[in-house]
Amino acid sequence: MNESEVLKEFTDAQAILKGHFILTSGLRSDTYLQCARVLMDPKRAERLCKALATKVKEKLQNIKFDLVAAPAMGGVIVGYEMGRQLGLPSIFCERENGVFTFRRGFAIEKGTKVLVVEDVVTTAKSSLEAIDCIRQHGGEVIAEACLVDRGEGAAKLNIPLISLLKLSVPTYQPDALPEHLQNIPAIKPGSRGLK
Repeated sequence: MNESEVLKEFTDAQAILKGHFILTSGLRSDTYLQCARVLMDPKRAERLCKALATKVKEKLQNIKFDLVAAPAMGGVIVGYEMGRQLGLPSIFCERENGVFTFRRGFAIEKGTKVLVVEDVVTTAKSSLEAIDCIRQHGGEVIAEACLVDRGEGAAKLNIPLISLLKLSVPTYQPDALPEHLQNIPAIKPGSRGLK
């Protein structure tokens, strides 16, 4: 699946929103990728994750993963489907008092080779928090895979980031908005509140 086909999946799902959005990081954007819209169709989720799993296998062909782990909320469905595509168990970490942890009986054996999976990576803040959580629980994070890399946070990961789509979408500080956003009310479409 090439990038234009991936972009078409997002467009067909009406998952590329235009307006004035407050991202989880607090930054602003005129474009928001609502992956929940893409993943609500099981066949579409399967197609995308199959393509992503294939890309992971091609790029990291000498690496054997033991586990897929995803940060909740956005990574849960992608993590599950990636686990299914790769034939691996899939777990997720979730926030408890604002900090990622494993609940629901999830555990990681020391030395487990983990593939972190997200829907969209923007600043990589959630990814870094999830990676820290996994390492604290004994896992060895080898790489991360995501449907969309917005390109701003990949360099911070210090592990390979494999994505189906790289999309450059500008973000802005709230006090430095471009003119086209200044008179549009900002909305927060994501699953996590602002810090």
